[in-house]
Amino acid sequence: MSDTAVAPRAEEDKILPAVVYGLYLLGFTNGLTFLVGLIVAYVNRDAAGPINASHYTFAIRTFWLAIAWFLIGLLLTLFGVPLSLVLVGIPVLLAGIAIMGAVGVWFVVRCVMGIYYLTRGEAYPRPRSWLI
Repeated sequence: MSDTAVAPRAEEDKILPAVVYGLYLLGFTNGLTFLVGLIVAYVNRDAAGPINASHYTFAIRTFWLAIAWFLIGLLLTLFGVPLSLVLVGIPVLLAGIAIMGAVGVWFVVRCVMGIYYLTRGEAYPRPRSWLI
């Protein structure tokens, strides 16, 4: 009999990636937990197994893409408000509002898809994509 025993396949813990997704979704009520979720994802990504690492990468990327697009929408909105007084800025204002709304929906859908793959015990298939 040999001294080296084959260890059974270790199952990755799904709790912390689920916490990140939950904090992201909770962030719509208070805003602060978006940042807490981002910090949890950054802190745990390097030590995570391949499945959880893909979810952390996906969550981190979701946060930064949402921030970028939200800022674009916010800038358009802020730029469109004074111009809408002379009716020229109404399309710009509406575009900014539409972008911010779309970012919110996109963010929720990405979180739900992440939870879906996590509950199935699968790595996120395309963690670096900017779509779903």
